[in-house]
Amino acid sequence: MTATLARPDAAPAAAPRAPAAGRRLWLWLWLGALAVAVLLSIAVGAKPVPLPQVWDALFRYDPAVLDQVIVRDQRLPRTVLAIVVGCALAVAGALMQGMTRNPLADPGLLGVSAGASFAMTLAVAFLPITSLLGYIWFAFAGAVVATVAVYALGSAGGHGVGPLTLTLAGVSIGAVLSGLTVTLTLLHSNAFLSVRVWESGSLADRGWEVVLPVGLFVLAGLGFAAGAARGLNAVALGDDLATALGANARRTRFVVVVAVTLLCGAATAAIGPAWFVGLMVPHAARRFAGTDQRWLLTFCLVLGPVLMLCSDVLGRVVVRPDELQAGLITAFVGGPVLIWLARRTRMRSL
Repeated sequence: MTATLARPDAAPAAAPRAPAAGRRLWLWLWLGALAVAVLLSIAVGAKPVPLPQVWDALFRYDPAVLDQVIVRDQRLPRTVLAIVVGCALAVAGALMQGMTRNPLADPGLLGVSAGASFAMTLAVAFLPITSLLGYIWFAFAGAVVATVAVYALGSAGGHGVGPLTLTLAGVSIGAVLSGLTVTLTLLHSNAFLSVRVWESGSLADRGWEVVLPVGLFVLAGLGFAAGAARGLNAVALGDDLATALGANARRTRFVVVVAVTLLCGAATAAIGPAWFVGLMVPHAARRFAGTDQRWLLTFCLVLGPVLMLCSDVLGRVVVRPDELQAGLITAFVGGPVLIWLARRTRMRSL
């Protein structure tokens, strides 16, 4: 989802700063909520599984028992993937909002999701690839290429890379790639069927062979995000003041772009676009973390998985015995949140 209603170059507003002790208390409370969400994700599904069988699947696994196989081979990797994707999209959204100083920014603003969708559609339409993992590698490669193109376009002209130029370049390239993706899906029926399921943001049928490589890319992206957090605090005040404080705005933006590419590219490649996660979670986290990017990213690491896990569990039970994809649930929740954010009088700045 790309939104540019707020001014990317707006100055940051002074937000109340929560005491460190209060932040730690809220962080522990949200960690408890995350633990509950993990337990629900493992224990609850479209097919009811007795709690004793769930316990046995975790600690006394018997591959001959179908209920235990469902828990061990389907729900457990699905839960881990929801945690990984939630962390990735939430942190990427916080980085994008901090870098562009746009409170409506989300990871799709750099064209990452559009690049992943286009590359996967190309692979489905023209290449003899049959494994899900093969499609995921193509989707991730598309996300990387799209981000490189956005960064190159945003830095063209010799004026440096600013938040406004990156935003405009990302929206432009994302729109072009989205149009090409729609054209391919209309011309190739097999691409339409495959991409339709992937673009709904589904966590189902993703085993450990998907979770492990995606998790490695997300860990690398989180490392870059941690390195950019301190500099992003200064950049959020404006380039001139950031330079006066000794921060390198251009280097910080480059590190943020790398982090967002790894985080959003890996998450989108794994499950497709999960709408509004990168938009909603940073705003919720900011209420507990204040404006310090280091605390904000820490809260995003917890709140993002909580949202993904709860959305996935709700999707499993709301239309039993069928399922709704987690991406559809986040879109259903995120639409009203976006409207509320856009109507706030403080939307001009963070």
